[in-house]
Parts: sequence; C-alpha cells; structure tokens
Amino acid sequence: MDEERKFRGDAKTAAMDSRHNSETVESGRSVLEARGLKKTYGTREKNLEVLVDANLELREGEMVAVVAPSGAGKSTLLHLLAALDTPTSGTVYFENKAIETQEDAALAEYRNRAVGFLWQRHQLLPDFTATENVAMPLLVRGEPHEVALTEARKWLTEVGLQERAEHLAGELSGGEQQRVAIARALVTGPKVLLADEPTGDLDEQNAWAVFGLLERLHRTHRLTSLIATHNLALAERCDRILGLEHGILRTRSVKVEARGTPGGEAS
Repeated sequence: MDEERKFRGDAKTAAMDSRHNSETVESGRSVLEARGLKKTYGTREKNLEVLVDANLELREGEMVAVVAPSGAGKSTLLHLLAALDTPTSGTVYFENKAIETQEDAALAEYRNRAVGFLWQRHQLLPDFTATENVAMPLLVRGEPHEVALTEARKWLTEVGLQERAEHLAGELSGGEQQRVAIARALVTGPKVLLADEPTGDLDEQNAWAVFGLLERLHRTHRLTSLIATHNLALAERCDRILGLEHGILRTRSVKVEARGTPGGEAS
C-alpha cells in the first residue's frame, strides 16, 4: 500500500507537469510519424483489415495513449512503429527518415537503439536472472559482458529492484517482472518508448505502481512515449489520447465515469 501511494504521488506530479509543459510538447520536433498505415492479413479471397488508414505524429517529449478494446489493432500498430512487422502500405518515419528504406543493419540499429519496446507479457527468460534479462539488448549489440551487466544493475536500481537483481526472473512477482521488462526496454537509451498494454496483466495496485513508474521515467529520461491501453483512467494521465476505431486513429476524450479508477475500460 505504501508503494501504491508513492507511485500515485508520482502520477499526480506527472499530471501537473504534463499540463504545465503542454505548450512545450506541442512545439517539439517530430520524432516518430506514421502516414497512411494499412495492415491486412489473409489471402486475396479472404482479408482481415486490422489497420485501414492510421496516421500518427509523436512530438519530442510527448506521452500519448492509444485507447481501444482488445483485438482492435493496438499491438499491430506498435509492431509497425517498432519495425517488428511491415505494413501492407503506408510509411513510418523516425526523425523524418522512412525506416523501411533502410538496410537490415540500420533497421536492427533502429530497433536496438532508437526504440524501446515494452510487451504486455513481459517476455523475460525465466531461467536467467533479472540482471541478465535486462542486459540482453546490450549483449546483442556487442557490449562487453561486464559493461552490460553493470548497466543492467543501474537500471534495476532505477526501477526499485536492486535487491532482486540476482534472482531468476521466474522467481519474481508479476509486478516485479514488468519492472524488469521496463528496465530492459530502456537500458539501451532509446528516444522512444512503445508500451503495449503495460498494465494489462497486473492487478489494480501493481497497475497504478507500474504506470506511475513509467510516468517518472518518461519525465526524468526525456522520453517520447506511446502507450497502447484499454484502460481509460490511466490513458487520461497522458498528454493526448487517440482512439483506434475500425482501423483508423482519431483523437478522443475519456469517459467521465472512468476517471480516477484503474479499471475503467474503452469500449
């Protein structure tokens, strides 16, 4: 309960800072942009259109929420933005450069350095320690082993898990595992954080705590963040809210009855 209060306090501070800095955010430069994204699965005879015409611009320092029910295409959108999948048509730009025109090595560099990806289901390796899991992206890009482990421990301290650093991931609670995943997403120093339902598998207390942590890290590390969620109460604390409806992104408002409760859901 004390932890929940602490992170709720961080959340209130973040909301005040967000309102105070709204003009600065609006005038920031474009970091990540999607133009006319379309994603279709299936065959010519039987297609499933997940994204029809998705357009998005993230400006430096923004925290933006994409709100939609499960199955609406939020994960697909984030995968396209992270270059984990390719669109049927349309273009993703990072710092005004189209990412699909880059060579494979440059795309790998983009995934490893420019974008941090936070999965709903943490995707940790259960037989490796928290430190080893966080160090993985650094090891993949060729950092020396001890350097990677040292940096990983710094990030585990950042998310409040320094005393759990050498525990196996499978020994941690759900909230702790998601914090390890946050550290892993940010250990490479990305400019953009893409979070796919980061509180979707957590109970109410841990959902508040994890979102408060994301808000604090967003501010202190000057990130540009896009958070996909069905949780309206959490989305309300972002700078902007976009709704994904029938494959199209639109600006939307939060229902009044969902405010202040982490269980309020999009419909």
